[in-house]
This record gives sequence, structure tokens and C-alpha cells, in this order.
Amino acid sequence: MGTWRVVLLIVLLVFGTKKLRNIGADLGGAVRGFKDGMKSSEDKPGEGGAAPQVTGRTIEAEVKEKAKT
Repeated sequence: MGTWRVVLLIVLLVFGTKKLRNIGADLGGAVRGFKDGMKSSEDKPGEGGAAPQVTGRTIEAEVKEKAKT
């Protein structure tokens, strides 16, 4: 427990409280933006992330090999 207090004191001396507050605000804004982005992508079904449905049909195709140069 005492070691963490020393580390916290050194961090405060190096960065200062104002800079740490700014870093915290920037990090909070980034997390909030990420959550909003995830929420908006969940609201729009059919746009990416959706797996194709399996119908049970077999689709035959011809595979052409690429010539090595």
C-alpha cells in the first residue's frame, strides 16, 4: 500500500494535477464516444457484422487458379 502512495506522489510531481485532469477528461470522452458508436451500430440492423443465413442449398462454382509469374 505504501509503494502505491509513493508512485502516486511521483506521478503527481511529474505531470501535475491539471495535466492529469485533462488526460482523464480526454480518456472519458474517448470512452463515451466509443460507447455511442457501438450503440448506433447496434441500432442499424443489416449494416456489417451480420452473418449470412444458411439456407441448406449447395452452390457450385468454378475455381480458376491464378498463374504464377
